[in-house]
Amino acid sequence: MKFKSLAFACGAFALALSGPAQAQVEVQWWHSMTGGLNEWVNDLAKEFNASQKDYKVVPTFKGNYDEAMTAAMAAFRAGNAPHILQVFEVGTATMMASKGAIKPVGEVMKQSGVAFDPKAYVPAVAAYYTAPNGEMLSFPFNSSTTIFYYNKDAFKAAGLDPNKAPTTWPEVVAAAAKLKAAGSKCPYTSSWVSWVHLESFSLWHNTLFATQNNGFGGPNARLAFNSPLHLRHFENLANMAKQGLFVYKGRASTAVPSFVSGECAMMTGSAGSYADVAKGAKFAYALSTLPYYPDVPGAPQNTAIGGASLWVMSGKKPAEYKGVAEFFKYLSNPDVQSASHKRTGYLPITMAAYQLTEKSGFYKEKPGTDVAVTQMIRKTTDKSRGIRLGNFVQIRTIIDEETEAIWSGKKEPKQALDDAVKRGNEQLERFEKATKSAAAQ
Repeated sequence: MKFKSLAFACGAFALALSGPAQAQVEVQWWHSMTGGLNEWVNDLAKEFNASQKDYKVVPTFKGNYDEAMTAAMAAFRAGNAPHILQVFEVGTATMMASKGAIKPVGEVMKQSGVAFDPKAYVPAVAAYYTAPNGEMLSFPFNSSTTIFYYNKDAFKAAGLDPNKAPTTWPEVVAAAAKLKAAGSKCPYTSSWVSWVHLESFSLWHNTLFATQNNGFGGPNARLAFNSPLHLRHFENLANMAKQGLFVYKGRASTAVPSFVSGECAMMTGSAGSYADVAKGAKFAYALSTLPYYPDVPGAPQNTAIGGASLWVMSGKKPAEYKGVAEFFKYLSNPDVQSASHKRTGYLPITMAAYQLTEKSGFYKEKPGTDVAVTQMIRKTTDKSRGIRLGNFVQIRTIIDEETEAIWSGKKEPKQALDDAVKRGNEQLERFEKATKSAAAQ
């Protein structure tokens, strides 16, 4: 009995000398992913946590992008912001203007001593999240772009070549007419009207959506999407809507289920919708490039970035930032990136991941899954680098409201686009004043 007591005492003494076990550093990650993408985010965190013992990433769904950003800013003011916040691309200018609330990812990586090369990332993606001084501000995560989906079975039934996607807008109109004649009640639909038909449309045709190189030149940018080219496109869409060739299904991604169910035969939308299409479609489908007008000089150029990036909030401890940096390093791993790309349809954010996916034979096995990448890896111009505007969320809402008046027949396309530009510019003026006021304080 005495021996056991002595052994226990010696063990306790040795444990006391060695000190308590090192506690894991927790990294809170707020995101806006739902459904299968929520499972993907949770799996990424689990896999990272299992790969090492020092850090534990805790993902938390905080509502849609608007709600998550609002919640994070409120939490920052209260002193309990997350370490990582997922923010959609239209919130980039707003986050950049949130002085003191964010810590540039380039700075986080450098101070943590974790290797980080911005040149390793897809150029159009990295450029969008980079400051004028060359420092990357946020970490590219679920980057997407706009692509074209079509139902091969519906094409075959309508007498169209199921292996040949329409690549121009005139070809889309012709295909839609044949699909309607064959009985389709929804030949063509689109999600994210502003992103697809104005933002990406502008970059794809190498024309400005807004002045000051789409806002990259400064906060005094003004909208320019009521040009003759933009008007031509919306007049064509309006005519398609009147003829029942284009059916508007609602804002954001509400059109996706209509394509997945087989109701709509063609759809433009996010490459990130691939996961839903692959999981739910009971028909043969294919992916192709965003259509363009062949008579426009410089088209096609490159499409607009979508999706979101990961921003690091300020006011955290060095050990916590080290955990963030290690997690970002893990996410940049080509194997991890390639697996995510194959699973979700989002872009592989590094060129190494793209090349790895290509070598694996995935693009040959699933034709069209490389479309989003090839649309984005082209060298960008000052007009096609992206669109970075303040109050962009409000501007998109205005565009939705005005273009919905076109589909319902309440406004002609010219009036709707002019009104959208006028109302949107009021939002830009407010943002410019607020930015100047904050800088003066």
